[in-house]
Amino acid sequence: MPFNVDPALPVPVGTQLRGVIEYGIVCGQLAPGLRLPTVRSMAKELGIAPMTVAQVYKELKAVGLLETKPGHGTFVSTSVQAQVRPRVLDLQRRIDALLDEAEGAGLSAADLVGLVNARINRRARPLPGLHLVFVGLFDEATRAYGEDIQARLTNGDAITTTTFREIDENQVARQRVMKADLVLTLANRKLDLQEILGPKKQIFGVTYIPSERTRTLLAQIDPLAKVGIVSTFPEFLPIMKAGLQRFAPHVQEIHATLIESPTLATELQQVDVAVYASGSKRAAELVPPNATAFEYRHTPDPREIEQALLPLLEGIRAKQSGTFLTEPTRNMRRSHEN
Repeated sequence: MPFNVDPALPVPVGTQLRGVIEYGIVCGQLAPGLRLPTVRSMAKELGIAPMTVAQVYKELKAVGLLETKPGHGTFVSTSVQAQVRPRVLDLQRRIDALLDEAEGAGLSAADLVGLVNARINRRARPLPGLHLVFVGLFDEATRAYGEDIQARLTNGDAITTTTFREIDENQVARQRVMKADLVLTLANRKLDLQEILGPKKQIFGVTYIPSERTRTLLAQIDPLAKVGIVSTFPEFLPIMKAGLQRFAPHVQEIHATLIESPTLATELQQVDVAVYASGSKRAAELVPPNATAFEYRHTPDPREIEQALLPLLEGIRAKQSGTFLTEPTRNMRRSHEN
């Protein structure tokens, strides 16, 4: 992923760089463990001051998205995805070893499957459904995130949603969050939520990708259209523009602005298509009658849900029920605490 800043955007280059890295991480474009360029290299590549790059790295380290390894450089912090995959590979190796052992004992694959099924059935017992809460930024988008995750939950687990604003203003809402078996939020807001709920509350940071509908709508934009993109947060604007260029590479004319810009209405009167970030829906009301507008909506990364969240929930369920935990499951649960 290129670390681009765009002087034409109405956002300071430092804010742009922070957004490119921050949202590159939480949108899965910058992999856990990736080594970033040195401060001097990044500054030279982008044509900006080294102090600006250093400040961005410092801020992202403070929120847990980057980490420094003395003598080696600055890296994207190890995330849930990076921790889960090695455990999956280890489990596969152990299964292969078990197959070899069974073959040495004269057992067929069918015999081994029968033994495993018998052990599963012997240990199986009803386990309680878990209550999850997703804390987001904007009501509508947060509800959509919750619905997407709910569709992938099993065993009677259920998720409800709320927002940072609601738990900040409503003590009852905050108590509901505190009583949840697991709290979820956007990966780049995890530390913010941890400060609100306290260090003992277990929080899972969700990474996300552009939704299928968003990708489809971007691909359908007329190549000759004048496109305006609008964001609530300045740091999201460069990654949003990069996403448009990725999924609609045929579009040549892109104008970027912020929802709080005093010239927003004037700028949107000049576009054929307006693409607005979550929380900037007001932009849709300002486009000409013959123009179209749609939201640049994300969805939780389904791979992370399957490979990290669901195993984590099984660990929590087993702990609450007093069920024996295998070592990989126990380690996985520990890796998500705090």
